[in-house]
Amino acid sequence: MNSLGRGFTEEQEALVVKSWSVMKKNSGELGLKFFLKIFEIAPSAQKLFSFLRDSTVPLDQNPKLKPHAMSVFVMTCDSAVQLRKAGKVTVRESNLKKLGATHFRTGVANEHFEVTKFALLETIKEAVPEMWSPEMKNAWGEAYDQLVDAIKSEMKPPSS
Repeated sequence: MNSLGRGFTEEQEALVVKSWSVMKKNSGELGLKFFLKIFEIAPSAQKLFSFLRDSTVPLDQNPKLKPHAMSVFVMTCDSAVQLRKAGKVTVRESNLKKLGATHFRTGVANEHFEVTKFALLETIKEAVPEMWSPEMKNAWGEAYDQLVDAIKSEMKPPSS
């Protein structure tokens, strides 16, 4: 499914931009919450991360998790904010290929993307409760789905 075929409305863009402008200053903390939610729902997902696989450090104290979580959260949110303006996911093609290859290599499955979507929406809902609405949930859900479609389109073995 081509992400350009689906609409991301002006109203959805406004909801995403408004909520992201509030969340951005706490992106480190929110990114960590986002990942802790993923692992709470799907503890086995920790095995997908080499820096967590054999770690005995509590997740919230792992020195590599917070920077990784923050970069994923920021990239996801920045991509959502740019979606309508660009008409497509704006992650640089080289990054998209790398994301696709990494997700392919580590064995990320559709279920992982679903858990991640749920965790993302819950994190945003908790971060901006006074703004949260069914419309905002749909806006962030649509933006996430389009990012995932772009990543999945690059999830293939590296060309030899």
